[in-house]
Amino acid sequence: MPIQVLMPALSPTMEKGNLAKWLKKEGEPIKSGDVIAEIETDKATMEVEATDEGTLGKILIPEGTADVAVNTPIATILADGESAADLGKASAPAQAAKAAESAPPAEAKAEAPQPKAEKAPAAPPAAVAEPDPEVPAGTEMITQTIREALRDAMAEEMRRDPDVFIMGEEVAEYQGAYKVTQGLLQEFGARRVIDTPITEHGFTGVGVGAAMSGLKPIVEFMTFNFAMQAIDQIINSAAKTLYMSGGQMGCSIVFRGPNGAAARVAAQHSQDYSAWYSQIPGLKVIAPFSAADYKGLLKAAIRDPNPVIFLENEVLYGHTGQVPKLDDYVIPIGKARIVRSGKDVTLISWSNGMTYALKAADELAKEGIEAEVIDLRTLRPMDTETIIASVKKTGRAVTVEEGWQQSGVGAEIAARIMEHAFDYLDAPVARVSGKDVPMPYAANLEKLALPSVAEVVQAAKAVAYR
Repeated sequence: MPIQVLMPALSPTMEKGNLAKWLKKEGEPIKSGDVIAEIETDKATMEVEATDEGTLGKILIPEGTADVAVNTPIATILADGESAADLGKASAPAQAAKAAESAPPAEAKAEAPQPKAEKAPAAPPAAVAEPDPEVPAGTEMITQTIREALRDAMAEEMRRDPDVFIMGEEVAEYQGAYKVTQGLLQEFGARRVIDTPITEHGFTGVGVGAAMSGLKPIVEFMTFNFAMQAIDQIINSAAKTLYMSGGQMGCSIVFRGPNGAAARVAAQHSQDYSAWYSQIPGLKVIAPFSAADYKGLLKAAIRDPNPVIFLENEVLYGHTGQVPKLDDYVIPIGKARIVRSGKDVTLISWSNGMTYALKAADELAKEGIEAEVIDLRTLRPMDTETIIASVKKTGRAVTVEEGWQQSGVGAEIAARIMEHAFDYLDAPVARVSGKDVPMPYAANLEKLALPSVAEVVQAAKAVAYR
């Protein structure tokens, strides 16, 4: 029977890729290990090797096709003795299943409501997301991935202010390791979109010096794990200069890039630096979750006269969300947002931790527990007022973070709740976090090292005595 070649997952986080080129033609013989195609992802161009021998019977996905979902059949290999007449023998159900996997999300959602007509169990309380005060009522919304929202934020600020420029590894010719800077080199040129050598300590120092001279650099780290090479420049130079110069010398600079766990990149590439940077006076630290917040807060960070640490998340880059279609959408730094209103327990998180918090709130609602979910968005300065007001209402709090517990952001939140709302607490503050180990490489162990929705649900039920 003919063998299907499926679109491979070239990394654990890959969901789709572009089929750049076929290196074999229909009818050509193939041996195991032959390179038959090239695939482009948002990170690299990779070769696809055949794992079976035979003849390339039919190319199902032509070269140049973009956004091919992982596990979609891209070609069929005929075994020895088979001919083109056997192509129809390929498993049709399998192909249909893969086509369904590759269908646009909107189509899948269109069929989802059908089972709801069966029975009407007690409906959980409706989640009420409080409107963002920065978005006027009736504003048109557009759907964007987080990487697109980041790109647009930088492009808009670079058009607005000629002093803004971006520098980092692969930001120009390759258009970003995660394609966040796609199109910026073509629009702004090599003078304002600068590829740097692989030397974080060096190019971060160049950026800090440029900021001290009055320019407004955006320094991209391929990952904040690599920023450890530059941490002296970030903390001793950027963060402390305004104070040590008696206010005579500022440093308007943004350090941005992916932070925290990705998927199977092991301990040295998975660390969460939220607590590290949020301890430092002189820095502002931002860690958004939604596409709209990524855009609005990055624009605010670029305009801020202080050094800003902008912590992104690799897992979220491909996630989509609604972004206001406004000429100048800017969100104030230091303001949290109540994403979901509730009365029984407050869940507090930021960045990818919001994924666990929101899913846990859905599960808790099924059991009659109404959770209020707060997205901090900014870690320094922290919006203590919003946290305290929520805890005074619910009497219970759970923090959710992917970083470690000791000296973590969750510990700081718990301390502030104790200081300002102790008499309102009906239970101790609970913390859900990454486990106290370096991040394992093995996928099963990595999953155990990270927080889970079940752990958030368990913690919320514990503080609610359920």
